[in-house]
Amino acid sequence: MSAAAETASEGGQSTVEYIQHHLTNLCVGEGCETGGFWAWHIDTLFFSIALGALFVIVGARLTSNMQTGVPSGFQNFVESILDFVSQQVKDTFPGHNPIIAPLALTIFIWVWLMNFMDMIPVDLLPVIANMMGIHYLKAVPTTDLSTTMAMSLTVFAMILYYSIKIKGPVGYMKMFLFHPFGKFLIPVNIVMTAIEELAKPLSLGLRLFGNLFAGELVFLLIALIGGTLAVGYAALFWLPLQVVLDLAWLIFHLLVITLQAFIFMVLSIVYLGMAHTSDH
Repeated sequence: MSAAAETASEGGQSTVEYIQHHLTNLCVGEGCETGGFWAWHIDTLFFSIALGALFVIVGARLTSNMQTGVPSGFQNFVESILDFVSQQVKDTFPGHNPIIAPLALTIFIWVWLMNFMDMIPVDLLPVIANMMGIHYLKAVPTTDLSTTMAMSLTVFAMILYYSIKIKGPVGYMKMFLFHPFGKFLIPVNIVMTAIEELAKPLSLGLRLFGNLFAGELVFLLIALIGGTLAVGYAALFWLPLQVVLDLAWLIFHLLVITLQAFIFMVLSIVYLGMAHTSDH
């Protein structure tokens, strides 16, 4: 019997309670029950910072050991990623800004690492945490809306900064007043442009969160197949089915987590590119 079965049956939890437990953050501070502003998700902060530090450490070590002759396999792999991101910036971003390429690389790798935590068996880290007295643990930072919206709002702040810097304060205001219908429909223009601008961080944050949250939920449902249903002779059918479904979803989800990291990166480049144009 899997850890899911032990949790759902021996632990006295129903299927819904099992899923709710795995989708609850380790939270401290005021507002944990209501989702208040001062609720701190410790697991999200820990894993996102740890994965960011891993990215920095590996990058620093690789830079210090860079080979100029015949590079190693890992260096070839990293250079292929750098070339890929660099090409995306060249194809998508107008002009030149030395910040955009490093930003795009950071977004792509960091989001991918956070997404990759979804590939770890859903019961493994929560069970280890429970042995240490930690009763709630979500190991995938991008299944937390706070993470995805924080990243998207950071990109949005950069969009506002460069929009005002490139267009100027007057030019930025003209964009709200005269786009898209001209000077005779200024109230409509203001509403339409405001919606268009606010859709940028929402599209970034909600898309990433929704896809990763749904993927985590599917993994939990597959885990329950081998837990609550695989009892007695039924295990001869349900456990092999769980293995097949888990492997199939694992392979498919590997594509999903990579695609979502790519989409977040490309949209960030596109939105920042739009901010760098003198017109709308």
